[in-house]
Parts: sequence; C-alpha cells; structure tokens
Amino acid sequence: MAYWLGLDVGTTGSRAVIIDQSGAVTAAASADHAAMAQPEPTWAEQDPRDWWRAAQEAIGSALRLGGIAGKEIAGVGLSGQMHGAVLLDSRHEVIRPAIIWCDQRSQAQADWFTERIGAACLKEITCNPALTGFTAPKLLWVRDREPENYGCMRMLLLPKDYIRFRLTGAFFTEVSDASGTLLLDVPRRRWSPHILDALDLNSEQLPVVAESHEPTTRISAEGAAATGLTIGTPVVGGGGDQAAGGVGNGIVEPGIVSSTIGSSGVVFAYTDAPHLDQGGRVHTFCHAVKDRWHVMGVTQGAGLSLRWFRDNFAAAELAHARAAGKDPYDLLTAEAASAPAGCEGLIYLPYLMGERTPHLDPLARGVFFGLTARHTRSHIVRAILEGVAFSLRDSLEIFGEMGVASEQIRASGGGGRSPLWRQIQADVFGREMVTINATEGSAYGAALLAATGTGCFASVQEACRSAIRITDRCVPDPARARLYEDYYGVYRNLYAQLRESFRAVASIGAKE
Repeated sequence: MAYWLGLDVGTTGSRAVIIDQSGAVTAAASADHAAMAQPEPTWAEQDPRDWWRAAQEAIGSALRLGGIAGKEIAGVGLSGQMHGAVLLDSRHEVIRPAIIWCDQRSQAQADWFTERIGAACLKEITCNPALTGFTAPKLLWVRDREPENYGCMRMLLLPKDYIRFRLTGAFFTEVSDASGTLLLDVPRRRWSPHILDALDLNSEQLPVVAESHEPTTRISAEGAAATGLTIGTPVVGGGGDQAAGGVGNGIVEPGIVSSTIGSSGVVFAYTDAPHLDQGGRVHTFCHAVKDRWHVMGVTQGAGLSLRWFRDNFAAAELAHARAAGKDPYDLLTAEAASAPAGCEGLIYLPYLMGERTPHLDPLARGVFFGLTARHTRSHIVRAILEGVAFSLRDSLEIFGEMGVASEQIRASGGGGRSPLWRQIQADVFGREMVTINATEGSAYGAALLAATGTGCFASVQEACRSAIRITDRCVPDPARARLYEDYYGVYRNLYAQLRESFRAVASIGAKE
C-alpha cells in the first residue's frame, strides 16, 4: 500500500503526518524546537540545524508509530513557517541563526527597500508592501549590520527549503512560500529580475521556484539515512505554512475561508486572481493551487499570547498538566470559561510582536485595557481569547471591503481545537464557524500536495473534495454577538489612541 508524508516546520516544533490513498491520516508525530531566541526586544531567531534535528525525529517517529517502511512512502511534501532568512555559505553551512517571521528589527531596511523599488512598483510586482516580517528586509538588515556574514552568503533559503536541502541535497522552493520574500513576481509566479537587480542579488543565490504540487527532487542517500525514508522518493514543492494549511483545510475554492490560530493567527481566503488591498493591510500571495492566489490577514501574537501567559503566569497549571498528561491550554480555557463574555470591560490588544493586519506596525505593543480591582485571572485569560478574535475580525472586515467572499469560515490550528475559542470567534465574527475532519493543518496539506504531485489525485481540489468533510458547526449567540459588536468598536479605536504612545515608548527604550 502507498502512503504520503507531509512535514511542517513550525515555530515551536516540527510535525510529520502520513496519509493513505483516501487522504486519511495513518500516523503522525511531532518534535519540539528549542525555544525562540530574542537577543533584543522584538527580535526572533532560531537555529535551522535544530529544525533539521526535529524533522528527523518527527519523520522517524511517524514511520515507527504507523508501522510503515520508508519504501512505502510514495511522496513527501514540505511546509513551514514563512519569511525566515536562512543564509548558507559556499560549503552550504548555516552562517548565522535564521531571522524568523515575527522578527521586527528591519523597519529601516523595509523603508529603504520601498524607496529603492518604489511603492507603486513594489505593489505591482509583489502585491504587497515592504514589511519587517518579510524575508528581503531581514536579508538587508544582515547586509547593513553584519556585512561579513552577508559577504559569505551563497544561498538564501526559507525554513522548509533548508529541510528540503538536508533531505535531498538540492535547492528548490515553491511559489506560495516564495511570495513572502518580496523577491517574487507574484502575478507571474517567478523571481523578479527587476527586484534582484535593485538589490544586487543574482538568481544563483536563490533556489529554483516550482509550483506547489510539482515534484522538485528526490530523497538523497544522506536524507534517507537520517530519516528512514528511501533513496529516490519524490519530494514535491509543498507550501508555506498558510498555503499548505489552506489546502489542509480545503480552502481551494471561492467562498470558503479559514481562521487559523497557531503562534500567529491567520484569516485565509482563495482567489482566482491576485486581489490587492490598496492599503497593504492584508497579503496577496500565490496559492499552493496552480495558477491561483490567496489573500490573508495576520495577527502576529495570536496563540503566542496565550503561550506567553502560560509560560510566565501559569507554572502551577503547566506542572499539573504535565503530571496528569493533560493539555495546559485546556486548563486555561476552562478557567476562561468562568469569566463572562466581554470580561466586564477588560480588552486585550494582542500586539506582543508588533502587528501586521491591519496596522503594519512593528512598534505596536500588547495592552490590557480597562483593568479594575474586580478582574481576576479568569478575566485576563478570556480577554486574551477575545482580543485575538477581535484582531482576526479585522481581516474579515478588510476581505469584505475587497469583495472577497467569506460564505463559510473553518476553524483550525490549536485555537480551533478549543470549543470556547471557536464559540468566541463565532460570536465576535457574527458568523457560523465549522470544523472539519482534517485537523493536521499544514502538515496534512503538504501530504495532500505530495499525493497530488505523484498521481494519487488529479488536482488539489479533487484531493480536498475526496478527503475533507464538515464535522461540527458553531453558531453565534445573538446576545453575545451584540455585546461583542460594541466591544469591537472600542477595540478598534484603542490602537489609534495609543499609536503615538507606542512610538514614545520605543524611542525611550532605544536610549537605554
């Protein structure tokens, strides 16, 4: 029997999922990454070699748990956190830790990039403004601040494509992940000669670009020895975590939208053509479906906000959960359920790592507003859940302005597994939320892409129609929806009132 493997290189860990020819999950395993390093406030780095260690563990464990031999894997698909800058030298060794997606240090470089290319030209080519979260400003920061490291660079890779290199010895990427570099001509789905020339880069410093379902290369002898896979197994392009997650959630046709809460939060919709928000508040990227695109809004600190609370203020719950074999997040959300909707006026802004949608502001900071002596820990935890939902609604509002349909919203990610967080989203959005039988997100989407690219399915759409079905529906409560409508208005006004204060705090901090 044939199987397909999808690997997702996330922020906190790597996940391997194995599916059969019906699209059913046969086995899955994860391996944690080392903690994200933050040498300075708003900086974020990880060691790519640690991703490779975790990838080996996850793949090997999934094969063992499924009782599947490497030779039974007919294809491999890769997914991963987007925007990270992995720099390799002439020996193909990692030069420095990867600057990852949520890092905010490169505002000066993003501004220079915009001036160099021209805002209108940049939007025409990349369909996006230059933001600190994207790859090119990170690379320019290395150029400006670490010229010796920059001078040693012979190859720039994205996180999942570093794992592809370790598995196959080849340098490839695909259109969805490459869209987040600001180096890709997104409408034409190829590297932009104009941008490469403007940045003094050459195509030999970048991997070959493929479509997401296309086989790119094959497992090498070294990759096989490290993982238990078989030499010669095809590896397809795969997708950036959001595009692959879109496939894993069945967001491959118009009108279906996903709301995914992982470390970041993403609202994602399929489009037949590149749709642009003139304000650049949401991103337009190539989809993992050939000749299709997607739009997405991003909350930088979605699940990250709840993890921040867990790691800093819930040591007892974390220890209890580990001892009892429970999920500490289940304990926290149970506590949040005891607080009333609206948290009696406590509102949370989830800007722990700056913000992308809708503010494009690396200087934004997290805020608890309306705190009183009456509020308890349960209010604070629930306010985090509600604040993230308010932030995700910002993206839905922009989609509506753009004419992008959102007839059905599918909940996914860690937040999507929480009944309370799903209900809060339904109430805040004022729309039905559905869940599906596929819960593995990006890794699952990568496996479906591998199955499509090696002939199991005729198209990505066919794969999703065959494998994915709705399992539950969560409808908004009218009374809570009205309450959240009022609080959402307050939430939206807070950023404008605090924007200059965020800048003042950043300026003071820069002097320390």
